[in-house]
Amino acid sequence: MLAQLTLRTQLTNMPGERFEQLIHHLLSLLHPDFVAVRTHGNLGDMGADGLLLWERELWACYSPQTEDMSKVKAKFRSDLDKALEKRPGSFDTFRFAINDLKGVHPELSVLMAEAQEKLRPLRVLSYSWHHLWNDVMRLDQMAAEDLLGCELPIQAKTYGLGLTDLEALLARLGDQRQTVEPLTAIPDVNKYKLEWNRLTGDVRDALIQGIRHSPLVEAYYAGIAAPDEGDQVAQGFRVYYDQTRSKTDSQEKLWTALQEYILGNANPSLSSMYCAWIVIAYFFQRCDVFDVPPDGWMPDEAVGSGA
Repeated sequence: MLAQLTLRTQLTNMPGERFEQLIHHLLSLLHPDFVAVRTHGNLGDMGADGLLLWERELWACYSPQTEDMSKVKAKFRSDLDKALEKRPGSFDTFRFAINDLKGVHPELSVLMAEAQEKLRPLRVLSYSWHHLWNDVMRLDQMAAEDLLGCELPIQAKTYGLGLTDLEALLARLGDQRQTVEPLTAIPDVNKYKLEWNRLTGDVRDALIQGIRHSPLVEAYYAGIAAPDEGDQVAQGFRVYYDQTRSKTDSQEKLWTALQEYILGNANPSLSSMYCAWIVIAYFFQRCDVFDVPPDGWMPDEAVGSGA
């Protein structure tokens, strides 16, 4: 929470040069192949603020100091044209990083879509607040403090609800779970995924119980006014899952960590715990957490039975 508040405060009215330095710093922490391009005399930056060499990705950065979209669009066109002129054939993706806490403006999105259609197979991508924050979440504590320039005090404490984005969903699940008829069986699409991830015992039982009510989550996200909220929560789930899995091979510890991500580390009520299982099961079915088996893979017992 402190990291997000600090970053949002720093980004407010951040001048263009400082924003470019922030992006350079972040990408250097995340990608060993990142090259931060500086200007040099008459050469300038030769159409690139930064480069990801392995991904062949060229970055342009802009922190608008005005709401005048004509200037923002002019900056996008100028950066893209300069990149195409100065570095032809040297990149596959043009990434436009813009400092806008509200997201990408509709007029800019139209301009980017038009550029994408014109330049295929080159890719044109944006990099806005949500991308930036999700990348910051991938940093460890020391790297995050280095990026933000401040200490992030972390101490063990007991808290109630760990993921505020899911408060409304958990409350609704608690009410509806008692009245909605659950699915009688786990869908076949998930059967081999359970085996591939070696989910057994209590973890398997909890996941299956959650799957039987997971359509409630899909219905919730389909009915709210913010259609991308489910995707935003899923992205945070994926980042946290990848970070946790890199630290443990135990599926039970991984499951416990996902449950704590939702509910916090206080002792949950039985109803809240069941609701957390439903949420995890939903993202399991979306393939946001746990691995998908390779095409054609079946467990030995299924092969032996001719399934």
